Amino acid sequence: MPNDFNQQVIEEFRANGGRVGGPFEGGRLLLLTTTGARTGKPHTTPVGYLPDGGERVLVIASAGGAPRHPDWFRNLLAHPRVTVEDGVFTYEADAEVLEGEERDAAFARAVESDPGWAEYQARTDRIIPVVALTEAMSGPPIPTATTWGGALKAVHGGLRRELALIRREIAESGPGLGAQLRINCLTLCQGLRNHHTGEDAAMFPHLADRHPELAPVLEQLRDEHRTLAALLDELRVIVSGDGTVDASRVLPEVERLTQAVEEHLRHEEEQLMPFLG
Repeated sequence: MPNDFNQQVIEEFRANGGRVGGPFEGGRLLLLTTTGARTGKPHTTPVGYLPDGGERVLVIASAGGAPRHPDWFRNLLAHPRVTVEDGVFTYEADAEVLEGEERDAAFARAVESDPGWAEYQARTDRIIPVVALTEAMSGPPIPTATTWGGALKAVHGGLRRELALIRREIAESGPGLGAQLRINCLTLCQGLRNHHTGEDAAMFPHLADRHPELAPVLEQLRDEHRTLAALLDELRVIVSGDGTVDASRVLPEVERLTQAVEEHLRHEEEQLMPFLG
């Protein structure tokens, strides 16, 4: 059973599509469900995560610098198949404990983005593990919402939160853009592209079949997708460059992208929500 604090966070997370207050407010949080190493029962724990590009995220078994690994880490060593809830989707993932240089590089990125990780490591003699969670190929992620409209609002909420996080991180990063922040930007770019590709391939045809009168609206939204794709490509090129990336050059691009994305999301919601339920 989760402790009282964790249970409160879990309930708030699930009730608000991944948004929570308190010490986790404004951070990246997921719910990780592992299988008990001794009991075989499911255990759910809120944990912070780092984007790692593609279908993989990283979680760090810091336990606040405690001398022992957290229970969830010992559980996944025994049962590496876990369940992840990100506030928008629930999916199965395979857990892999990173080793050697790969672990050290990932932990260094984490420290670069938040020195608190280094403070946790300084409190303990154990090497704090870094775990990669890779979406399992056992079926598509399950939307948290049960309707097209609810799913659209949930995805849009997640995109808005991530854009706000990245804007803040860049503004606070100093003159150079760190390795983890570059990954955050690239992961956002890929996530937006995947969302729009999914809409073009599934949701828009679904609506066109049932509401032919929406054809002009859907075509306009597709045009907006193409415009956003160009902005995403520009940002991707900048943050993928060799050497030091100037944060003052990236922030205006992110601001421009944020404005364009927000306008698109608002327009899409205004036009489509009445037809999605």
